[in-house]
Amino acid sequence: MLTPPADLAEDELVAVLDEGWGIGAVTLAYQPVGWGSHHWCVTDAAGRRWFLTVDELHRRRTGNESLDGAYRRLRAALSVARSLHDSGLAFAVAPLRARRGEPLVRVGAFAAALYPHLDGQSFGWGEYTAPGHREAVLEMVVAVHTAPAAARRGALRDDFTVPHLDGLHAALSGDTPDCGPYAHRAVRLLTAHARPVRDLLTRYERRVEEHRDAPVVLTHGEPHPGNTMLTPDGWRLIDWDTVLLAPPERDLWLLAADDDTIHTAYAQATGHTPDSSLLDLYRERWTLADIAVDLARFRQPHAATPDDTKTFAILTEIITTLS
Repeated sequence: MLTPPADLAEDELVAVLDEGWGIGAVTLAYQPVGWGSHHWCVTDAAGRRWFLTVDELHRRRTGNESLDGAYRRLRAALSVARSLHDSGLAFAVAPLRARRGEPLVRVGAFAAALYPHLDGQSFGWGEYTAPGHREAVLEMVVAVHTAPAAARRGALRDDFTVPHLDGLHAALSGDTPDCGPYAHRAVRLLTAHARPVRDLLTRYERRVEEHRDAPVVLTHGEPHPGNTMLTPDGWRLIDWDTVLLAPPERDLWLLAADDDTIHTAYAQATGHTPDSSLLDLYRERWTLADIAVDLARFRQPHAATPDDTKTFAILTEIITTLS
């Protein structure tokens, strides 16, 4: 995110670092990186560094989900990441356990997780361009998919839910809350392109019924270049908040993109040949989730912040591309 949350004071984070992990006398530097979570570089008086991530729990999957429910989902995902790392998969960049043994700490409507600071090369969202990058991620994904049962314990199963789908249906019906500068603009945009959005929903729902009982493995959820780093000790996979038990295609559609050799290599490594219909299912859900999550932002009180402006630009590009 480009800006820190307005309703979370920095002194609250300082207190959480002290109480949760015993890290005192810190300086915090907000990092406008990634999209979805907030990030700070943390430095203590001795010069030791960490990376703090804060998630807004009010970004629930549905309007009926509680903050506690959102917290439990995040805790389950990060607990699995910690187990993967502890099982010997050093590439899994997992949160440090807090004093109570949890992988994160609740801060009201937020959840904070602390990570070791990594030196290395970061990458943005987009195509794999570095030599050997995609192949290295495939190797890590295969290791996650074939992780020992103990490391998978506690992982939640993908139920194919599109987050904020209720809000998307409401917007498609013309419901427009008067809650900020982009609320009406977002609904007008959706209304102008309602047919391809409805068609996408129909295709997705049909695929879900076809594949609801598909075999599952442990999946990362978002193995794109922006969730990887190249460190002096090798490649690393970061941002494990989307971990779920799911068909392997949940990771493979994004990893393979336009490179079919990845599917062949995956089949050789695991014995599973990717299903093209499941690949399409997850590709379609990604698009639907982007639309629904962005719309949800504008169905809540908001202002014309840089994050709002960027979100509306993303929403516009996604929806107009469908037509």
